Amino acid sequence: MRWYGLMTAIALVVALWLLDRQARAEGLPPEDVIGCAAWAAVTGYIGARLYEVVFSWDYYGRHWDKILAVWEGGLAIHGGLIVGGIVGAVVAARRGLPVLRTFDLVGPAGAMAQAIGRWGNFFNEEAFGRPTDLPWGLYISPARRPAEFKSAERFHPTFLYESLWDLVVFALLVWWIRPRWHDRPGGVFFWYIGLYSVGRLFIEALRVDSFWAGSYRVAQIASFAGILFAVVGLIWISRRPQPLTTKR
Repeated sequence: MRWYGLMTAIALVVALWLLDRQARAEGLPPEDVIGCAAWAAVTGYIGARLYEVVFSWDYYGRHWDKILAVWEGGLAIHGGLIVGGIVGAVVAARRGLPVLRTFDLVGPAGAMAQAIGRWGNFFNEEAFGRPTDLPWGLYISPARRPAEFKSAERFHPTFLYESLWDLVVFALLVWWIRPRWHDRPGGVFFWYIGLYSVGRLFIEALRVDSFWAGSYRVAQIASFAGILFAVVGLIWISRRPQPLTTKR
């Protein structure tokens, strides 16, 4: 269980290092950017846990002592993105940081953090998919298998699929999108939200532990919302007048 917390800590450290590095390259005060990110990370962590607890209340309502047991897993990224994003925007504005440019730094760092953090699911044997006969199928111990799949041994490693997708998103943001959208503050961030949401939309269809709202998976609803948010955001910033000068 401690591996989950360790992977989360490593993900946070790497993300803060990337933010510091890029903030200096962009001419933004790194201490303010890191401070903003720290607030977003802490509140996002709380938001991710609350999201998990709310949608799993049938379990946590009977096991109140487990609500704070985050080392056992149970962080929902969409809750973290919503709460952390709102708090991060407020803190950035109050510190006088350009919110959209600051969020452009967050996109790649967030993608890398997610790629690393997903490995916590591996050590906790969670966030896996349906049974599979594929060579890379992940062995899940009997105690962690869903009741309907007790006879199956290997499952889709959806945590790995998402980790790899996050690495692809990071690479696209840094080496393809950032050079082309640098002069449109907010572009990198909206691309991050959109690309992550596309990957999660398809990967979620394989998972066996999804939250459900009627006959729909909550994470897929959130992914559709993320894609719409990204598209609207990209259209919005594309129509904004470009600054006369930009700092690289």
